[in-house]
Parts: sequence; C-alpha cells; structure tokens
Amino acid sequence: MAFDVCPNVRWVGQIDWELRKFHGEEYTTKRGSTYNSYLVRDGKTALIDTVWGPFGDQFVENLRREIDLNELDFVVANHAESDHSGALPALMKLIPDKPVYCTANAVKSLKGHYHADWNFQVVKTGQRLSLGRMELVFIEAPMLHWPDSMFCYLTEAGVLFSNDAFGQHVAAQRPFNDLVDQCELYQEAIKYYANILTPFSKMVAKKIEEVVGFNLPVNMICPSHGVIWRDDPLQIVNQYAKWAADYQENQVTVIYDTMWNGTRRMAEAIAQGLSQADERVTVKVCNCARGDWNDIITEVFRSKAIVVGSPTMNRGLLHAVAGLLEMIRGLQFKNKKAAAFGAYGWSGESVKLIAGRLQEAGFALVDDGLREMWNPDQPALERCLDYGRSLAAKFD
Repeated sequence: MAFDVCPNVRWVGQIDWELRKFHGEEYTTKRGSTYNSYLVRDGKTALIDTVWGPFGDQFVENLRREIDLNELDFVVANHAESDHSGALPALMKLIPDKPVYCTANAVKSLKGHYHADWNFQVVKTGQRLSLGRMELVFIEAPMLHWPDSMFCYLTEAGVLFSNDAFGQHVAAQRPFNDLVDQCELYQEAIKYYANILTPFSKMVAKKIEEVVGFNLPVNMICPSHGVIWRDDPLQIVNQYAKWAADYQENQVTVIYDTMWNGTRRMAEAIAQGLSQADERVTVKVCNCARGDWNDIITEVFRSKAIVVGSPTMNRGLLHAVAGLLEMIRGLQFKNKKAAAFGAYGWSGESVKLIAGRLQEAGFALVDDGLREMWNPDQPALERCLDYGRSLAAKFD
C-alpha cells in the first residue's frame, strides 16, 4: 500500500497492525504502529527513512512498484534506530552507490548496526539538498531521542519530516490526524512523550524554539510512527512545548504491589483520604504488578505527586515496584513530589527503600512515609486515611 501525502510526497511505509511490544519488551503498542517512509519526487527523487527490518524485503518489493530503484537519487536516514533503518541493508544491496544523507553520529550508528560502509554524506543543520524546484533542509536534533537524530524540511511544500518527534504508536489505514479518533490519538501521543522523550525535555524545548525561529511555514508534519499531522499541524508542536515544561496536572497517582492485600488496602485508604481532603484533585490507583507499566508511567507524567507502596519481602521490595522505580529513575521526571508506604511483618525496610529510590529519581519527598504491620485493622486504615488527608496539603 502507498498513498499521496501531498503533491510530490508519497507514503511508502508499512502498517504493523500486529505490533504489541516495542523497544524489545519495554513499550506496549496496543494499537499497533506504522513505520513511515516517504518518497519525495521533484527533478530528483529522495527516499526519507525506511522501515523495520522484518519488513525489509516487503518494503523493497513495494518500493519497486513505485519507482525504478536506479531512479532514486538520494536516501535520507533521519535516525539509525532499526525501526527506521532496518530495510536499508536490503535496499542498499540493490543500489550500493547511492548516497545516504545522515548526521555524523548516524554514520557511527548505522555502521554499528549493519557493519556496512555505504556512500555516507554527512550533513549539519542548515545544509540544503536540491531536488530541483524544491530543497530538503537538514536540522540536527540530537537526543530526540538518539544522538544521531535529525529532521528535514521540504521547501515549497512546507513539510517537516520529524522522525521520532511528534509521533505515536497508532496503526491506521489512512494515517492522517483528521481521520483518526482524537482521544486515542492524544492518549498515544502523551504516552509516547512520557515514556520516550521525557528525559530529553530540555532539548525538546530548545529544538522547538530553534525550528520556530526559522520562520518557515509548516503545512504538514510527517513523523516516522503513527499519524501525519495535516490538520493544524502545529497543535502537536504546541502540545510538546507544554509537555517539555515540567508538565503536571492536578493529579496524584498511588502505585503499589501487594502480597496478601495489606498494602492494597493501605493504598485504597490513602487514595480515599486524598480525595476527601481535596475534591479537585484527580486520584489514580495502580497495581504495578497487574497494570501496564507504560500506562502507569503516563499517569506519573501527568501527576504533580506520586505515592508508592510495597510490603517488605526479604528485606527488600516486591520486584514489580522495584522495576517500575528503576524505569521512573531513568525518565528523570522534574518538579514532582512523592511519598512512600507499605505493610510489613517483622523487618519493614520497604518504605525507606522506596523513599531512597524516589529521591534518586529526582522526586521531592514530603515526609518519612507510612508503615503498618501485618494486615491493617480498622485503626490502621484510619491512620492511612489521615495520612492521605495530610498528603493532600503537602502536595499542593
């Protein structure tokens, strides 16, 4: 399948309806995804990005239906990660001398992935590649989200090929933003930002300022995953600017795992106390052993504060809590508060351990946390309610 994106630009990528995990097993893709590749035709022809390796042969076969491969003048690799570059080996085997335009870091990465020395042409921000009437303008975008990443902009058409920025994991037969469910689109867009781009928010903000500063018309944004932004394309740029600014809503997320329901009952009582003390705050409760971690991370991203609980097991934490805390640490959230809680039988180290890991992750702890022994009785649950009420004030 291929379709026209706009005059001179044709989508030649791959829809992956079956994809359910991404980045190994790290990211859930419940709505599938797309690997967007674009064929730009003018006096000369450029191919911008390819698709994931398992679809490589199919991609080349489909591309041959669109163009004689020898008529390709340029290949542009905006990013070397294999979901974008995976079909390059199959393609370059057939056109080995065609130039591949990419950043210096992308050369290192592509060689590291495929151990091939293609005709690399290193580009920097501001360099232009003439296609005839139109030009491609290259814009380096390091750490959005790899060191090698870049955008390219098609003059005359006003199309920004943004690679991983502004994307989402959504499979759609006609992937345009005005043709898909808007709630699903923004659910996947914020999940994508929260789980992938959060650590690079300062660079996101800086890059947005830089691109806006070029004063170039943007009629369409074509990312490498998910839908193409053609209806009010700058809406996603404006949303990224908000998300990059230490984003938070009036929300508190309570995260826990439990062995015999003691910590669960504490979590629910704390959540109830938070709601009683502040009717305006949204409170979410998540069992991280049963919930989708990427969805939970998205709730953390939206939250002004989190409360994390685990019973003590072997003087440590339940592994679901420990694993999620490691994931949270790597994402480097900013300007968020936190507290810890947990049930225990005899040693009771979990609350202190959670507190320490939250501090390492950059959260501001509001107190020493709450511990209760064994299965909380009614007085203990009342203490949890009171604790939740007290947190509401501390989280403001």
